[in-house]
Amino acid sequence: MRARTKMAAAAAAVALAGAMFLPSLATAAPTSLVSPTFAGVGLLPGPVAPASTPAAVMTTLATTPDIAPAGTPFTLSGSGLPASQPVSIVWGTANVTWVVDARPDSVDYLGRSATKVQVVLGQAQTDAQGRFSVKLTAPRDFGGIHDIYAVVNGVQVAKGGFLVARTASISPKSGPIGTMITVTYNGLGSSLYEGGASLLYDNHYAGAMMANWTRGRAIAHIRATGPVGRHTIEVADAISFKYLNIQQSPIPWGTGRTFAFTVTRDAGRPKPQIDWPANVVPTLDAKTTLQLANAGVSSTANASLSSAAGAVSSKVDLAAAGLAPNAPVGMEWATVVGNRVNCTGTCWSFVSVPLGTTTAKADGSVAAPITIPDGLGGWHVVQLLQGGKVVAQVPYYVKRSIFGKGVSSLVLKEGQHFTVHLKGLGWTQLDNTIAVDYDNSYVGYGCGFNSNGDTVMNLVATGGPGTHLIDMYPLLYTQQPSYPNTPYGMVPVLTFAQDAPGLALGYRLPAMRLAVTVVK
Repeated sequence: MRARTKMAAAAAAVALAGAMFLPSLATAAPTSLVSPTFAGVGLLPGPVAPASTPAAVMTTLATTPDIAPAGTPFTLSGSGLPASQPVSIVWGTANVTWVVDARPDSVDYLGRSATKVQVVLGQAQTDAQGRFSVKLTAPRDFGGIHDIYAVVNGVQVAKGGFLVARTASISPKSGPIGTMITVTYNGLGSSLYEGGASLLYDNHYAGAMMANWTRGRAIAHIRATGPVGRHTIEVADAISFKYLNIQQSPIPWGTGRTFAFTVTRDAGRPKPQIDWPANVVPTLDAKTTLQLANAGVSSTANASLSSAAGAVSSKVDLAAAGLAPNAPVGMEWATVVGNRVNCTGTCWSFVSVPLGTTTAKADGSVAAPITIPDGLGGWHVVQLLQGGKVVAQVPYYVKRSIFGKGVSSLVLKEGQHFTVHLKGLGWTQLDNTIAVDYDNSYVGYGCGFNSNGDTVMNLVATGGPGTHLIDMYPLLYTQQPSYPNTPYGMVPVLTFAQDAPGLALGYRLPAMRLAVTVVK
């Protein structure tokens, strides 16, 4: 409480003095993110095709089969084409990515974008009668219908198509309560209505699956929950929530699949765990939202930390060089205070939290331990000041963490209220909230902005005697400000490990898993 009071006082001081940190206004300037590199995820299924133009009259290519999952061999044939000519087989696909507005004071989620592209899938040669036949393999690519062109001398002389069908699987198919189940859904498409899926457990909505950066392959991990016996897991086409009459839609091939999972026993509460997403190299330099707070620094000093990321209260060693020798050095933590509730414009301000003072050595260097403040998660900067000016700064990422046991009580009676306690939630639309599932049923979300990253969420114990699971996932916040065309907002992002916009900016947002025991 004392730390919050100090920060509130600092915010008031900044507002009155109008000095060092000033919030910028939201500009909603869209940035299409470049996908990080993920192990096992391919890029385009071929080299980008040279530009070509359609012929005035095109013949039709035959594909056999013309509907099949990725990896299936098929035959492509054509006739009535220019005789004895090399043919380039061009496959129509797309690149899909997330769109954000990254600013010095925050990051807003603006949706997704798809850009059509054509790639060379293979080569063929027409015979003297203008015919060809070539064996190809359906590439691992987005699902749905793909145009195929036969291109001769830069002209699209024939056109066909191939529908990459969907497949799905779960593993394992049985186990005790708490068993981690991998759900894989292949063949999601590049268009909005084909690009997402919902995952249901016994007809309870667990969350959304996407495959923007994984070219149509969505992988989620959920835990088996009781009671003992058979349970049904379903994946289905969705923009967050299941499209119930997909067979009557323009994309009837988007049907999902159901699976049976058998819960064998209740082995008691599994231990709390945090499942981190892929550790990838960010692709957007603006990953540190406060990095530009003092972009005008002209000092030659530099600083580094012994660790680039950690939970609140982590101990970190600071090293710096190029400082004014034998002079005092102030160490400060740059963060924000405010909230998004009933907010018009920008309802928060940058503040500085003192981390201590030291003195530069005769060679202008500093080595000092610091403690990461118990506050907001996400990207911050440690700043060094001399003579009242910032002379160096270095970024640090505050990771989410479970506070104590995570729950106010491990053993509860049916209908009893309890709380879940987390630390390190942030303030951007990528990390200020977290989605909560109770027994694979989405029950709501928590926000950590106004409470300075400290998040205490209220739940009710239900489901009868036995072990019950609480699984928390990243969430894309789409309120305050609210933008149009922001699918998958305000629901659990189950495919956070490889397909979440924050990964391109260095935000490693995990799944956090707890459990309670309900007694009579």
